[in-house]
Amino acid sequence: MSMPTELSQGGGGAGVIDVVAKFGAKADEKTDLSKPLLDAWKEACASTSPAKIVIPKATLDGPCKAPIELQVEATVKAPANPGAFKEPKWIAFNRIENFKLFGGGVFDGQGTTTYKREGCEKHDCCDSLPINLRFDFLTNTMLQGITSKDSKQFHVNVLGCKNITFEHLIVSAPGESPNTDGIHIGRSDGVNALNTEIKTGDDCVSIGDGSKNLVINGVTCGPGHGISIGSLELFNNEEPIDGVIVKNCTLTNTSNGVRIKSWPGAKPGSCSNIHFEDITVTNVSSPITIDQKYCPWNKCKINEESKVKLSNISFKNIHGTSALPEAVKIICSATLLCENVELADIEITLSGPAGPAVSQCSNVKPKVSGKQNPVACSAPIGAKPTPTA
Repeated sequence: MSMPTELSQGGGGAGVIDVVAKFGAKADEKTDLSKPLLDAWKEACASTSPAKIVIPKATLDGPCKAPIELQVEATVKAPANPGAFKEPKWIAFNRIENFKLFGGGVFDGQGTTTYKREGCEKHDCCDSLPINLRFDFLTNTMLQGITSKDSKQFHVNVLGCKNITFEHLIVSAPGESPNTDGIHIGRSDGVNALNTEIKTGDDCVSIGDGSKNLVINGVTCGPGHGISIGSLELFNNEEPIDGVIVKNCTLTNTSNGVRIKSWPGAKPGSCSNIHFEDITVTNVSSPITIDQKYCPWNKCKINEESKVKLSNISFKNIHGTSALPEAVKIICSATLLCENVELADIEITLSGPAGPAVSQCSNVKPKVSGKQNPVACSAPIGAKPTPTA
């Protein structure tokens, strides 16, 4: 695909639509597939009966009148030059109901040349780069067996969706690729990420404001920055986060494990009913974190406190090894103490030689049960806590 293409939802009897046989698409890595694919999409979207678009091993607005399946078996390549994009997105699906994307295909963002752009390590220029796959305001959607490779920015962005499931998704980018979150979720209800493998340079899964009823199950993460809620309340009018389950996940050689982060001095907000359970960490720098003093790149004022209310949060059966001594770090706001935090069956040892793993707490009195290694909240917090990315 030599030009950016937007895919979204748009009426009898389309059946199976082959973009090569019917619309003349060519799998030569030279021909622009935008028109054949959009023509096929328009025909499918106009069909009053369920339709399937097939992109054979080679490379869309709604609402549509019936369910649509998009089968991608190809490796679809984005333009390598960021200048080819007028907006920060490559492929976008918008306002679709009853949609399925599957087939084992690869969406290659060809982003490796952008990873060394000056300023990207501080996110100063990365927001203008295209996201590989955007899903905006979709309902009842399944994405299965798809790979996102080397996105220039986020791999997958989910906004305003309801009942959307990612299963057997593969995300692949170098560990040094900046701002390349694997799956970023915001203002969505009922998102499931299941049995998914993510290797990237930022959060494997990042959960933004307005997210509720999420299940992250069976995700393997690493390299990357772990599975994160936040950062919260950096912007005005952020919505509460309520109901997130992260379980049966494995994190290896990541800078963080499972964490919640909010900015000090930020706007009021809330995050509640968050549960991390059955997590394996291997050589993870910060396996368990609540950080209400999250302030990368020194963008905060001194002595400010977070105004985000955190409540009903549990960390259960989390085990493995930490790359740094601070295996458990729960730093809550002094003005809004964390409520009903639970630590149960924690077994994390230090993978390096720098002394035993420790557990640090501030402005919180967690409920503790089961084995606790390190002993819960037993270590003082240093004057300069180890920063997290």
